Amino acid sequence: MYTPKTFNFGALDGISPKQLEVHVKLYEGYVKFLNTLDDTIVDLMKDSEKNAYALGEVNRRRGFEFDGMRMHEHYFAQWEGNASPISGNLEDALAKQYGSYEAWEAQFKAVGMTRGIGWAVLYYDPTGKRFHNAFLGDHEVGQLTGIPVILALDMWEHAYMVDYLPAEKKKYVDAFFKNLNGNVVEERFHGS
Repeated sequence: MYTPKTFNFGALDGISPKQLEVHVKLYEGYVKFLNTLDDTIVDLMKDSEKNAYALGEVNRRRGFEFDGMRMHEHYFAQWEGNASPISGNLEDALAKQYGSYEAWEAQFKAVGMTRGIGWAVLYYDPTGKRFHNAFLGDHEVGQLTGIPVILALDMWEHAYMVDYLPAEKKKYVDAFFKNLNGNVVEERFHGS
């Protein structure tokens, strides 16, 4: 049984308390539905042959709910504590691969501005020793297998529609970076 995490947000610049309230409730829904699906799987397994089709569908849906839960946990944790820029070893490593930190940030923001809903994600591949900026159309579709999430930017409309219109999502991306706790992101990089 999964329990929703709580997050300690200070006052965020460009992200309203109402936007956070709506978004956290959506996250809590992922946790609730994941638990419901786990209970459903237990029931369906009582006659797995008879329920094979239903089990397949429930298991497919489970990936969406699980990754929705985890991606939101990455996302919200990045706003806890004081806002601070990405710095230190992470900034240096990004600059080395992309030519400068600013070049990486411009590319990452461009990924975030991809048409449609999804996630902009910075991954670090410790085997290949390189970063990857990726756009995920769904939580569970397009994940880069086996490499950790370093930075997660929710680009589903629910992440910004209380504060910004879809045509203003660039303002939301700027607000995301303005409120980012770079220390959280740096710790993920060191843990990878």
